[in-house]
Amino acid sequence: MLSQWECLLKNLGQWQGSFTRLSPQGDLIEDTPTLVSLQGINNNQSIRQLVRRLYSDREPEDLILEYSSLHQGILFSQTGAFCQGSLYFSSFSSQFGAEFGLISGERRLRIVQLFNERCEFDRLTLIREKLVDSQSPERPMLTVEQLLGQWRGQAVTTGRDFYNSAAYSTHISIERQGDNYLSQTLTFGDHQITSSARIEGQRLVFENSPLPMQILLLPDGASCNTPLKITAGHPFVLEVGWLLSPTQRQRLIRSYDQKGEWTGITLVTEEKENY
Repeated sequence: MLSQWECLLKNLGQWQGSFTRLSPQGDLIEDTPTLVSLQGINNNQSIRQLVRRLYSDREPEDLILEYSSLHQGILFSQTGAFCQGSLYFSSFSSQFGAEFGLISGERRLRIVQLFNERCEFDRLTLIREKLVDSQSPERPMLTVEQLLGQWRGQAVTTGRDFYNSAAYSTHISIERQGDNYLSQTLTFGDHQITSSARIEGQRLVFENSPLPMQILLLPDGASCNTPLKITAGHPFVLEVGWLLSPTQRQRLIRSYDQKGEWTGITLVTEEKENY
């Protein structure tokens, strides 16, 4: 098994893309071209990270970081996928959120989810990247039709202590219920959760769960799953999905317990049945 640092090294390279700011409803606010460089130094014992924002009306802005260890709020999977964010949720926090990163071949997808001081989902940044000189195309906008069907997967949960890991099978059934609704049944281990969502364009709203949730369907086959508002005393998850092909999908989940403590991440790799 790779160490957490070795998993980070799977992200090395020069990643060309854009930071796209979206409203909580998925509307475009701003799109900024970017170049992110992750370079191993000192025989890969340290990382030099450059984030360059490219503007049409002014000089580029650079942010340079160097580090040789990982902070407490980040975990990597064996694929190089990662999630970093808040260790705790508190209704008194001025800001709460997380960044997710998924890798497939020469492309990388990152999403930042932020909540405001009222614990409401407030800001979203979609980051679509490919290695410099790569010809790998961006995927189309995710649609409801692409999600429908039976999905079987394998999930690997990594606890925040790095060592408390578990692997298990998953199954999701997603069906349309008329023109404006869909139903979803999720099975993992001995658990089964059934829910329904209202379809509002590129937005799926789950109103009947303990914490009302939404899933935004985004460019590059991405999806963003968050509570509309977090309430103290309820366990919850933040999630990002990536449709890699009509029959392959990845999901990365960051989990919090009823005390608001971050417990770990789960990477789910799924395949569609009978496509």
